[in-house]
This record gives sequence, structure tokens and C-alpha cells, in this order.
Amino acid sequence: MLHAYVSQPPGLARLGQQSPTEPRPDLERAIWIDLYRPLDSQVAAVSALGVEVPTLADMEEIEISNRLYREEGTDVMTVVIPGHTPDGDHVAGPVSFILSRDRLVTVRHHAPRSFTTYPERAARTTPGCTAPERIFLGLIEEIVARLADLLEGVGRVLDAVSVRVLGDARPEDLKASLGEVGRQGDLLGKIRLALLTLERALSFYDQTLAGQGAALRPIVKGLMRDIAALSVHNDFLSSRVSLSVDATLGMINLAQNNTVRILSVVTALFLPPTLIASAYGMNFANMPELNQSWGYPFALVLMVASAAGTWAFFKWKKWL
Repeated sequence: MLHAYVSQPPGLARLGQQSPTEPRPDLERAIWIDLYRPLDSQVAAVSALGVEVPTLADMEEIEISNRLYREEGTDVMTVVIPGHTPDGDHVAGPVSFILSRDRLVTVRHHAPRSFTTYPERAARTTPGCTAPERIFLGLIEEIVARLADLLEGVGRVLDAVSVRVLGDARPEDLKASLGEVGRQGDLLGKIRLALLTLERALSFYDQTLAGQGAALRPIVKGLMRDIAALSVHNDFLSSRVSLSVDATLGMINLAQNNTVRILSVVTALFLPPTLIASAYGMNFANMPELNQSWGYPFALVLMVASAAGTWAFFKWKKWL
């Protein structure tokens, strides 16, 4: 899928939507081209503009020399940010920003929400959208804002889990809470990776600024401060995830211990009666009670009394 945009007051206008008869947007006019799971024909159309579109394998390469480099005046920066696959699965995938003097080209194979919300908000972002480098910084700002929203969502989920776990939770609630905490911990890991790669990309871009760099450098510095603050928030929430896991496992252990305690008490209550019944089941010849009419009731009363005495002893010891 290919989306092309031009800078048009008050913000960005998408090419190819102005006229229903226009078969393909005029990419020469585009200031921003967004490639989402591009087809070969779309890659060829962008390559005709002199832009080399990386493959998914190239984007997933972890070497920094493949993710952040400058070639013939074009900056290529690849970051890893969370998003969704076409099937709705939450993943962290690479996104490449190819920034030249004429346009910005983004390449992605998953759907971060920021790329959907940014075109409508482009004019309201701090950098604006009048030049490719400003669109790049505006997109980064939108991504950072989205990551902040995700962190706030994780915090709310952890608050709800804490209330449920530390309250009168049922075993099935504890199991569900443990799974929810695990999912939030996985999301925090994706956010942390996104913050790290964004920080590296902005640091690389800050070193390559030229021309109007004096005007853009404060924006870059502000974004890096925001990323640093979100990293601290992410670390705080990660510690809360660990605390929530420990609390949930502790409550599960308490529930299991309570069950084991009940079984142990029941076993102890039946142990003396079992001992008495075993003694009278030995059938020795010299057992006078066996020949008496009161022998059977006497054995029953003795077993009940032994069980009651065991229960009274446990109660006195405050084991119950």
C-alpha cells in the first residue's frame, strides 16, 4: 500500500484523492511517501525517484551500520516501534525513515497507530509539516506521544490488577491477573526497545543537521528529553510489573497453602480414629471388648472423642 502526501494548507493533503480519475498519485510532487507492506510495483515507482527501498530483511538487520547511515545526502534511519499486524497481533517491528532534501519516505510492514493519526494532526505538531525534515520530526513526536499513551494505559491496567489481587480475589481471578501482568510486561519491553531506537535515530540525525539545523536542533533536543522522561517512566512501570507478579504469586501461594492446611487438618482429625479402628481390627484372641455387647459403641465413642480432642488441641494452639 502506498500513500503520498503534499504540504498544503492547513496541513498535509493526500495525493490521489483529489480526483477520482487520477490512476496513480504524482510521486514527484509528494513531500512524504508512506509505504505499508509495499507491492513490487510500488517499490519500483519509488525507486524511480532515486530512493532505494530496503527490504524487510534489511530493516530487521540489527547492525547499527545498516540501521543508521547517510548516503549521497540521504539519511536512512530504522527504528523499532510497536504496532499491529494485519491479523491484529501486537508486535514490535522495524520502520525505516529515508530522509532526503526533497521528500521523506517511510517503509513499514506493520501498522503503528501514529502513522494513522499523524496526517490529520501534522499542522498541529511542534515542527509543522512544511518540509520533509519537519514531517520526520513531527512523525517522531507523534510516535513519542503514542508511546506515552501506551505507558499510561499500562499504569491503569497495573492499578486495576493491584486492586483485584490485593482484594478478595478468587483463584481464577489471580490466574487471569497473572496473565494480564505478563502481557503488560511484554508491552513495556516493546516500548523500551522503541525508546532506545528512537533515541539512537535522533542522536544520529542531530549530528547530520545542516542548513536550517539551528532551527530544528531545539526540537530534536526537546524530543530527546521526552524520550528520556518516558524511559524513566518505563523503568518505574517495569518495577511495578515485578511487584505485581510477586504479589499475585504470593496470593496464589497463600490460597494453595490454605487448601493444603485444610487437607492436613482433616488428615490429622481422622488419624486417631484410624489408629483405634486399626487396633480393634487386629483380631487378637485376648481382646475382652470383642465379646461385650457395648464393645462396638465403645469403639465408636472412643474414635469420636479422639477426633474431638485433636480438634480442641488445634484450636487451643490457634492452628485453625
